[in-house]
Amino acid sequence: MSQIDPAELELFRDNVKRFLDKEIAPHYAQWEKDSWMPREIWNKLGENGLLAVDQDEQYGGSGVPYQYCVVVLEETARAGMGSLCTGLSVHSDIVAPYVAHLGNQAQKDFWLPKLVSGEAVGAIGMTEPGAGSDLANIRTSAIRDGDHYVINGSKTFISNGQHAGLLILAAKTDPTAGAKGVSLFLIDTSLPGFARGKNLEKIGLHSQDTSELFFDNLRVPVSALLGEEGKGFSYMMQELPRERLNIAVQGVYSAEGVLDSTISYVTERKAFGAPLSQLQNTRFTLAQCKTEIECNKAFLNHGIALYMEGKLDVPTAAMIKLSTTDLQGRVADACLQMHGGYGYMVEYPVARAYVDARIQRIYGGANEIMKEVIARSLVGR
Repeated sequence: MSQIDPAELELFRDNVKRFLDKEIAPHYAQWEKDSWMPREIWNKLGENGLLAVDQDEQYGGSGVPYQYCVVVLEETARAGMGSLCTGLSVHSDIVAPYVAHLGNQAQKDFWLPKLVSGEAVGAIGMTEPGAGSDLANIRTSAIRDGDHYVINGSKTFISNGQHAGLLILAAKTDPTAGAKGVSLFLIDTSLPGFARGKNLEKIGLHSQDTSELFFDNLRVPVSALLGEEGKGFSYMMQELPRERLNIAVQGVYSAEGVLDSTISYVTERKAFGAPLSQLQNTRFTLAQCKTEIECNKAFLNHGIALYMEGKLDVPTAAMIKLSTTDLQGRVADACLQMHGGYGYMVEYPVARAYVDARIQRIYGGANEIMKEVIARSLVGR
């Protein structure tokens, strides 16, 4: 494991902040209104070295530790850019690691440079209309036909779905084998037989392109198989801890960002002849939010350290995801309340933070599933 130079990490953090301030902040509110983020932003992210930064230098990455990826998510979340943060998490911290950990050399040589540069946007196709957190219940099929697989089915709620050039697809290669019949594929979305549905309308994360995807006799070569046939479900379980860490990072730092903006608001806003910050209820609410954020941040940092040591297990990752996303929702709600009627106005960032927080308890495994995962580690099934 590479040693981290704190000064270099903070220099990188400054670069992330400058990029967000220059390239994202002036446009983000309009993107949210338009429910669309321009495709070219991915190329700019790549040009500035902010995509898949922990990938090896031979693929164009910086070869730095995972903490650098965390910094990208921290600052994006803290700035209240939930749509971008979610897209980055999927692209850099789910798709790229899948390719790096499971891909053969030819697959890594072809796809990783494209992910690092932003030439290809990454998405992951797991969720289906009838299979959400229960990944073993997917129905999209991939049937072997000579040197190809023929894929049929659909996926839904796919983040980065409209822009995706690479889709990691979970499909059934053996419909009779349950979870052991699931395999993963690297899908080039330019192939005939692949189609995108409309950009789905959501209550939050408006500019995050979220799509239905369709596969109609899509033929992919055998070389598109990621890892071994029939091991897709176990691969997904191996990669879930990092995905849930990423969601937790967004939870903690989104909460921190909205709390910081709320502190500024209550310090300036007056009621009954004095700033709101002088009212006991306001002061106690701020104190409670800050305490919960710091407690969750410590738990999150513990999980990151475990991940870096290869010791983060599924139940611990589930606990971190459960706790931090519940925190995010509570803090966003409390901060909106402190804004009064203004908090209900879309123009105020706290309103966006409130609706953006809601999905965090659903994707990456619903929090009810997290509780079941944790319970099984304690008392069995």
